[in-house]
Amino acid sequence: MSRESVSRIVKEQTSELQLIAEKVFQKIRLSNEDALHLFENASLPFLGTLANYVREDMHGHKTYFNRNFHIEPTNVCVFSCHFCSYSRLYAHREEGWELSMDDMLNIVKKYDGKPETEVHIVGGVHPKMNLYFFADLLKNIKAIRPDLHIKGFTAVELDYMFRKAKLSVEEGMTLLKEAGLDSLPGGGAEIFDEAIRAQICADKVDADGWLFIHETAHRLGMHSNATMLYGHIENYSHRIDHMNRLRDLQDKTRGFNTFIPLKFRNGDNDMSHVPELSLQEDFKTYAVARLYLDNFSHLKAYWPMLGRKKAQLALAFGVNDIDGTIDDTTKIYSMAGSEEQTPSMTTEEIVNLIKAVKRQPVERDTLYNIVEAY
Repeated sequence: MSRESVSRIVKEQTSELQLIAEKVFQKIRLSNEDALHLFENASLPFLGTLANYVREDMHGHKTYFNRNFHIEPTNVCVFSCHFCSYSRLYAHREEGWELSMDDMLNIVKKYDGKPETEVHIVGGVHPKMNLYFFADLLKNIKAIRPDLHIKGFTAVELDYMFRKAKLSVEEGMTLLKEAGLDSLPGGGAEIFDEAIRAQICADKVDADGWLFIHETAHRLGMHSNATMLYGHIENYSHRIDHMNRLRDLQDKTRGFNTFIPLKFRNGDNDMSHVPELSLQEDFKTYAVARLYLDNFSHLKAYWPMLGRKKAQLALAFGVNDIDGTIDDTTKIYSMAGSEEQTPSMTTEEIVNLIKAVKRQPVERDTLYNIVEAY
């Protein structure tokens, strides 16, 4: 989309929105006040047009995906996050699952000779699955598939592992890196605001701890993703504060690959009384994120959470990545009532989904190196 075509829509806006649009055109960083004004006053068509302009300026029509599969070692957890539909408290672990080392290695072996490039390992925080257990898992996976990129463990899991092992963050991250860990997912960030965090996930690693773990990974030469859980009891200012802290760290390290807004789903959890946001609010959040996070190259709509059709629509609101093939191996969102109860797409399905909205499908690896452009 050309600047001229966008400008025609901009001219119909208020003077404040026109000034923000001009900042976008000039690649001037938006302030927190700008972002709040967009959330509160901009129409969805205006936001989508401006975010799509930035997306196409950065990536053209390229829309990324990868071939990945998930290992979820356990949903047994020592923490009790009120928004979580996935975990089962350790005291009631008979209601959950716990995979053995062999169970997890057998999942990896299923992909022998297949073109998957990434395994994504996240789960509950189980007190008996400690740092050294997972270091052995990483070594064993690399012995089976040396070329497989291992993206593993949220900052919540890592914080618990390191504290239990009585190691510093740098010592623990170095140990896991040497065992085969390649990068970190973005989970566990939730919302950084301390007051909100105290209400929804008081007993796990705080915002500073999450950010420090990712900063340490970046300093060690590892990349990571960043997430934000939105649509529960937070407000627009909390979302902006969250993105601001991520933007500041990205200025410092340049270690984040992508930003992934994650919608709160209210199925079967302690916050089921909180209504879910509308699809319009979802797209507004994606668009403002694309405009505000000027130092993040990629914005991802995680299709198992949104549903494939809504993820497809998000490609008009700044999104340039819809995650991977998944292969029916993640339960985190299906257990919370998402549309995708069996989240799996073949490469052909993902390619056709992207092409249907006139975008170019590009298979990538975890670090956004191009594997194949379709």
